Amino acid sequence: MPKGRRSAIGSTPHLSRVCGWWHALDVSCFVDMRLLISSGEPSGELYAAELLRHLKERRSDIHAFGLGGDRLAAEGAHLTAHIRDLAVVGLVEVVSHLPRIRRIFNRLLHDCEQLRPKLAVLIDYPDFNLRLARALRARGVPVVYYVSPQIWAWRRWRMRTIRATAREMLVIFPFEEALYRDAGVPVSFVGHPLVDHVRPASDRDAFLRGLDLDPARPLVTILPGSRHGEVALNLPPLVGAVRLLAERDKALQFAVAAAPGLDGSALQSAFAGTPARILSGQTHALLGAATLALVASGTATVEAALLGAPMIVVYRVSPLTYFLGRRFVSVPHFAMANLIAERRIVPELIQDDFNAENLAREARLLLDDPARRETMRKDLGEVRQRLGAPGASARAAEAVARVLDSALR
Repeated sequence: MPKGRRSAIGSTPHLSRVCGWWHALDVSCFVDMRLLISSGEPSGELYAAELLRHLKERRSDIHAFGLGGDRLAAEGAHLTAHIRDLAVVGLVEVVSHLPRIRRIFNRLLHDCEQLRPKLAVLIDYPDFNLRLARALRARGVPVVYYVSPQIWAWRRWRMRTIRATAREMLVIFPFEEALYRDAGVPVSFVGHPLVDHVRPASDRDAFLRGLDLDPARPLVTILPGSRHGEVALNLPPLVGAVRLLAERDKALQFAVAAAPGLDGSALQSAFAGTPARILSGQTHALLGAATLALVASGTATVEAALLGAPMIVVYRVSPLTYFLGRRFVSVPHFAMANLIAERRIVPELIQDDFNAENLAREARLLLDDPARRETMRKDLGEVRQRLGAPGASARAAEAVARVLDSALR
């Protein structure tokens, strides 16, 4: 298959295209090297692409298909469905999208029945992938689960499904390993894949000058989220805090790091009248250069931690989603840096606490106190150490290849 070729949902008759692709290979020795990969979110899709790249370095005869995005397709996977059709946030919000999600699920399962993969690698995205794991088990397809659902935070009953369906669990946070081992699930801590990918600009001052920003003035970097739904909920208090901070201190500079796929014009409109600059494709460099970062809870907080960026973690979902979900949450912190450190090292403003006044107040405390920011940087250095050595994707690929060899035997 030509590298990067894929079929997006709705653009082609997917099943004939997928099956035609396999039959066109016409190489009988490939039949046992079909690999299903299912990753439903941008961060998981990055991990999937890196995993497949390392797998193909070990076994050039692997041919993958499934659910992913442009990066996975660029590594040669044929997409049954694209992650852009699954970008939904919140328990309540997902209800209106259920028919489309169900169609994608059935489409993926149909292709599994036609192509009969020898192994499936399911990456995070538990509401979809755990159901898929049960269906695959019924069809005799072994499963490796890569990137644990947050069962340590809520919905711990999912452990039963994982124990019944996963040949092995590959975890990226250190505290998860004992949880699965104690539950009787084969588990390996491979480290966090972002350790290999997150790097600051090599020359901070030159980077900032290249953006017409002053290296001598404080920079507040803002990461409002990666999905349209969460960004829409996070933007009002973020914009309000920028206004309050800018009114108090004219020396402050603000940069909004737009995630791939976000509508830059919508961000420009939201921050109109503020000094904030909207920048795309510069997230890591902007975090590395930040005096302070305001970061929506999620993978971006891990990126900020790896870069040692002093941060305030924020998040908001719809009131009904929060009401329904909060009673099931059983962790003392929301921010991943705090969970990994096993103590509160960065401030968290969640739901009703996340408003412009609270955020501006917390930001001023850090901006006015260099010693406090330096203490946070040292604490984040400890978090980075706990996320493991470089090479997580290669270690994950080694574990997947081991399970695949066992399945082939």
